[in-house]
Amino acid sequence: MSTYGSFPAARPRRLRTTPAMRRMVAEHRLHPAELILPAFVREGITEPVPVSSMPGVVQHTRDTLRKAAAEAVEAGVGGIMLFGVPEHKDAAGTAGTDPDGILQVAIRDVKAEVGDDLVVMSDLCLDESTDHGHCGVLDADGRVDNDATLERYAEMARVQADAGVHVVGPSGMMDGQVGVIRAALDAAGHQDVSILAYTAKYSSAFYGPFREAVASSLQGDRKTYQQDPANARESLRELALDLAEGADMVMVKPALPYLDVLQRVADAVDVPVAAYQISGEYAMIEAAAANGWIERERAILETLTGIKRAGANMILTYWATEVARGLR
Repeated sequence: MSTYGSFPAARPRRLRTTPAMRRMVAEHRLHPAELILPAFVREGITEPVPVSSMPGVVQHTRDTLRKAAAEAVEAGVGGIMLFGVPEHKDAAGTAGTDPDGILQVAIRDVKAEVGDDLVVMSDLCLDESTDHGHCGVLDADGRVDNDATLERYAEMARVQADAGVHVVGPSGMMDGQVGVIRAALDAAGHQDVSILAYTAKYSSAFYGPFREAVASSLQGDRKTYQQDPANARESLRELALDLAEGADMVMVKPALPYLDVLQRVADAVDVPVAAYQISGEYAMIEAAAANGWIERERAILETLTGIKRAGANMILTYWATEVARGLR
C-alpha cells in the first residue's frame, strides 16, 4: 500500500472535478465487444411476442432474430446467446437434438446473416424443450438422471456445432457435462467450437421472467442440480472441475447477487470470465424505472459497471445492443 499525504494537501476530490477528469481517471470502462445479447426465437410465430415481465424483450420470429443480430453487429456487440422455444415438447426434449429444431435453425439463420462478425452462442440445455421443464431427462422416480442427460447433451453439442455455432453454453449444471461435451465435439471434428461453462449457476429466485420468455413447463424446482445460494466455496470446486474438463470460458449466473463469487472466480483463473445479468435483474430495473423510482440509464450502466468491476470480461445482458450504441 502506498503512503499518502494528509488533508489539506491531499484532496481526492481533485480527480472528480469535471466529466472529462472523471472519464480520464476511470478505473473500469465498459466496451461494446464485452457485451453479449441473449435472444429468444420461438417456433411457429409470424410476429414477435412481447415478454410481459421483461419490457422491451420479445420472443423473436426467425426474421426479427436476424434483424436483431444485424443490429447487434452494427452496435459493436461482441456476441449473441440464442435460446429456442419449440412448438412441441416431450420428456426427452427431442427438439433440442433435432437438426431442424428451432434452435439449430436459428443458429443457421444468424450465421447466414452476420457470419463471423458476431460470436454466435447457443444454450445447450434441455429445459426449453422438455414437457416437464427440467434441464435433463428424468428417471423412474422423477429425478433428473445426470448420466443419461449427459448423453443427450453430447447429441445437442453435435447438432449445434453442425449448424455452425461458435460457442456452446452448457447451462444444465450436470456433473461432468463439460468433459462429455468437449469429447463429443472433438470426435465430430468440431475442435474449434468453444465451451462457455456455466460454472457457478445458482438456484435463484431471479429466473422468473426468463421462464416466461422460454414458455417453461417446469414442475418443481432445480435445487438438486443448481447451486445453493448459501455456498461460495462450492463455486471454486465447480470451477476446478470445469477447467479440468476443458472449459474455454467460465460464467457466474446470476450476476448482481453473486458479485463476491464472480470476484473469487475471476481472481482464480486465467481464462475469460462471463457473468449473466439475468431476467429478474433486468425486470427489477425496468419496473422501478417505469414507476419513476430510479433513473433507468444510470441504473443500467451502474449495474453493468459493478459487474465489470467485480471481474467479468464479458457480460450477458438484455440491454447489450442499447448500451453498446451509447458507448460508441
